[in-house]
Amino acid sequence: MVRPCPSVGPRGRLRAWPGARDLAPALRARPARCRRLLPLPRGGAEAAGSAGGAAGGDMTDSIPLQPVRHKKRVDSRPRAGCCEWLRCCGGGEPRPRTVWLGHPEKRDQRYPRNVINNQKYNFFTFLPGVLFSQFRYFFNFYFLLLACSQFVPEMRLGALYTYWVPLGFVLAVTIIREAVEEIRCFVRDKEVNSQVYSRLTSRGTVKVKSSNIQVGDLILVEKNQRVPADMIFLRTSEKNGSCFLRTDQLDGETDWKLRLPVACTQRLPTAADLLQIRSYVYAEEPNIDIHNFLGTFTREDSDPPISESLSIENTLWAGTVIASGTVVGVVLYTGRELRSVMNTSDPRSKIGLFDLEVNCLTKILFGALVVVSLVMVALQHFAGRWYLQIIRFLLLFSNIIPISLRVNLDMGKIVYSWVIRRDSKIPGTVVRSSTIPEQLGRISYLLTDKTGTLTQNEMVFKRLHLGTVAYGLDSMDEVQGHIFSIYTQQSQEPPAQKGPTVTTKVRRTMSSRVHEAVKAIALCHNVTPVYESNGVTDQAEAEKQFEDSCRVYQASSPDEVALVQWTESVGLTLVGRDQSAMQLRTPGDQILNLTILQVFPFTYESKRMGIIVRDESTGEITFYMKGADVVMAGIVQYNDWLEEECGNMAREGLRVLVVAKKSLTEEQYQDFEARYAQAKLSVHDRSLKVATVIESLEMEMELLCLTGVEDQLQADVRPTLETLRNAGIKVWMLTGDKLETATCTAKNAHLVTRNQDIHIFRLVTNRGEAHLELNAFRRKHDCALVISGDSLEVCLKYYEYEFMELACQCPAVVCCRCAPTQKAQIVRLLQERTGKLTCAVGDGGNDVSMIQESDCGVGVEGKEGKQASLAADFSITQFKHLGRLLMVHGRNSYKRSAALSQFVIHRSLCISTMQAVFSSVFYFASVPLYQGFLIIGYSTIYTMFPVFSLVLDKDVKSEVAMLYPELYKDLLKGRPLSYKTFLIWVLISIYQGSTIMYGALLLFESEFVHIVAISFTSLILTELLMVALTIQTWHWLMTVAELLSLACYIASLVFLHEFIDVYFIATLSFLWKVSVITLVSCLPLYVLKYLRRRFSPPSYSKLTS
Repeated sequence: MVRPCPSVGPRGRLRAWPGARDLAPALRARPARCRRLLPLPRGGAEAAGSAGGAAGGDMTDSIPLQPVRHKKRVDSRPRAGCCEWLRCCGGGEPRPRTVWLGHPEKRDQRYPRNVINNQKYNFFTFLPGVLFSQFRYFFNFYFLLLACSQFVPEMRLGALYTYWVPLGFVLAVTIIREAVEEIRCFVRDKEVNSQVYSRLTSRGTVKVKSSNIQVGDLILVEKNQRVPADMIFLRTSEKNGSCFLRTDQLDGETDWKLRLPVACTQRLPTAADLLQIRSYVYAEEPNIDIHNFLGTFTREDSDPPISESLSIENTLWAGTVIASGTVVGVVLYTGRELRSVMNTSDPRSKIGLFDLEVNCLTKILFGALVVVSLVMVALQHFAGRWYLQIIRFLLLFSNIIPISLRVNLDMGKIVYSWVIRRDSKIPGTVVRSSTIPEQLGRISYLLTDKTGTLTQNEMVFKRLHLGTVAYGLDSMDEVQGHIFSIYTQQSQEPPAQKGPTVTTKVRRTMSSRVHEAVKAIALCHNVTPVYESNGVTDQAEAEKQFEDSCRVYQASSPDEVALVQWTESVGLTLVGRDQSAMQLRTPGDQILNLTILQVFPFTYESKRMGIIVRDESTGEITFYMKGADVVMAGIVQYNDWLEEECGNMAREGLRVLVVAKKSLTEEQYQDFEARYAQAKLSVHDRSLKVATVIESLEMEMELLCLTGVEDQLQADVRPTLETLRNAGIKVWMLTGDKLETATCTAKNAHLVTRNQDIHIFRLVTNRGEAHLELNAFRRKHDCALVISGDSLEVCLKYYEYEFMELACQCPAVVCCRCAPTQKAQIVRLLQERTGKLTCAVGDGGNDVSMIQESDCGVGVEGKEGKQASLAADFSITQFKHLGRLLMVHGRNSYKRSAALSQFVIHRSLCISTMQAVFSSVFYFASVPLYQGFLIIGYSTIYTMFPVFSLVLDKDVKSEVAMLYPELYKDLLKGRPLSYKTFLIWVLISIYQGSTIMYGALLLFESEFVHIVAISFTSLILTELLMVALTIQTWHWLMTVAELLSLACYIASLVFLHEFIDVYFIATLSFLWKVSVITLVSCLPLYVLKYLRRRFSPPSYSKLTS
């Protein structure tokens, strides 16, 4: 047995585990004898086939998954060689392992615990982590320094609480929100880790939690139960000695995968005997490749010792679900070494683009603060201790940067989340990350999964085409009539008419053609009927009687199940099948027994599957084959309708299969079998020789029919995608499914419109081929792109910039056979190359990496479980809800936050401008205009409610926003919050602040407190009127907020005698002065707003009437 080198894969290249790149120089420096590996299949390291066992070489599962090149990123997983002490925790360099069956204590290295952890922090890192993430914001850090400066006597300007209370409130809100989200995440993880399984021990079967499972344990997994760890399949309760696996949570494919147990352990009388034998599994080091596996099983206590090679066919990866029977497996990998975990990106804290833009504006305001402070000191000619004066002015004008901005925006996000959850038109929607609702309003690229997201995973047989005649859903009774007439013993002859002989002959010819086609469809597949107890009939009786009500079809593809269910509906029923025989039931309840001589399974490379059967009643041997039209066109006899009809059916969004047959004589079959057996025994180029022998049969086959199957789309997928397109959002479909399936779904969902061409990027394996294909693609215009994961990997390796530039110009892109890490890589590249916001939508575990990598992740709760929805920022129940989530809630959230942030900045700039005017008039003294409660009350109880009520404002009704998605396109340019709008609000603030302050200075009589009373009252009234000016659609809560704030200010005047002359504010003089100042500060803005709406109305104004 040749054991592979710890860090090198079976195809002679570095494994894509996290530390592989760091070890590359060391591996190259090793002696040549240390780098010798298992024999490479078909052309060495560039081979497309699997290096697994012979049985696994022809399966669809063995398609190689190319390692994905990652940009430099912070990786929280321990890297190889980073710290020696990490090895004690299961860290360090991944190595091959020897696992003894049922003896976890016999381990040659430490392994990680089998726990799932999706939390960002733990108990010790929570508080430091949250505080660090908060003080990364410039203005939070600035206010921390500001508050700390008040402990220095020379810098103190007022009471400590005026600085520490607002900062503490901001931090408290954030910490509570993060704590709630972490607790929810902890509860979800605990639920998964606490799932109970059965472990085989010398004392019998004992219950064990998923988190307590160890490498070497023998675990029993029931039907429909999730596999808790990566295991080798040892035994099954199924009579046919195999089991089906649902892998949609791992690779996104709904096709059930056939898995085979280790032959040696399957032959044991009972599962308990696994503990009586002395055996072990030698397995490769953990890596991300979910489609390949190398290992050996050895039983030492037999004579001679038995050794079996292990491949992907013998594996049960964690996260998959057992679809048939009860299985027993030995645990190989746990915790962070699981294939599913290694294919998942680490969760990251997402900071919205809107927050970054606001952060940038605060830096500009800080620059203005420094400039104003320096100017004030410069006008004093830097006299005395001028450096202390600069610091005092920095503190005095600190209101230029509003600390209430972060509180208002965070509370606004909570309101937006509450509104989304309460929307009755998108029931079941959950907001899991309340920090980025504004992102929903600026999405440029939507990346969606196919299976379970756009489609329902339900296949429906739609069309049977025989060349001269086609049968749709409305004419299936005719097909049933043809089948019935063939198998009826005594057919009823029609009454004598003119030309009865001709009619009968035509009728029989058509019936025989339909019969041959239906029979071929009923036989050419990998479907197995399974019988289950239904409460009336037990399993054994149902299997014996072929009870229809107890029968369930199991297959590796839902397409095949749909075809077999259709043949049952028209009269030919598959009632039994094992490894060597098949039984069909005819309309007359006769049983047709057929012997299976050979099966050639479907592979991604061959795009076809075949079967050779012998009819027991007649002895006839027939070779049936079905496959994609691109390969079958060269196999069947010449005809003039195949290409045209395949195109017609594909345009309808149907998955097209071409069905053909060839009759063989006994001599022809015996000759083929001899050559086939010899080819399978070859050591060199086995796959090539086997394919050559099979191809010798695939010539001049008789074309029987075309079948059309449709994968049912989710409700309203087409109008939703059209809405997104009209909104200026480009949609990319990333799927692990086959190229043909993905292309059909793209057409069916109208992701690709009828007048758009599709460029299918051919399979490329090297730089030269990629160069030629990219040049061919460059010459096409307004063309949708379809590309496979392997070709994508090659293009990104050599021509990353050129490929992304071309792909971003396409109206739609479809990437098929994508690994989970590739999906995340595409999202990352889009972000880096375009700088635009991305939204990822998926429903399976294989979509988690993409969802977490995107700027805004949306999970769909569907048949593939809740893993994606739990990891997403937003969770929806149907894809169609995405339209309203973006067009209505995303748009409103962004526009409301933009208005709110600019108004809070305006509020602070107004009072800072007044302070600047006041200081400049009074000889540039660093004395505050308003002190104590006035400065806190201004940004809280006096103006907080009206300003915050802007989160309820909207420019158009939700129905209008859905009807005219073009309104969303305006937001993609970021106009609601831009340098232009920011500058306009700065100018408004300077004008109003100066007007109020100079007005108060001009109109006050004798005492300084009169200046405070006039200016402060005018300031409050101006803010309330400006809120009213900004509002576009009034809500009753807005009116309440305005009146409540005004009432609070009037009521509080009684208690503010320390700052305001209570007797003066009761005079008529005070009232007219305040009224004039307020009128001068606000009236020009009202006039400008009216003129702008009159002569340059915004795009939405035409829709509001």
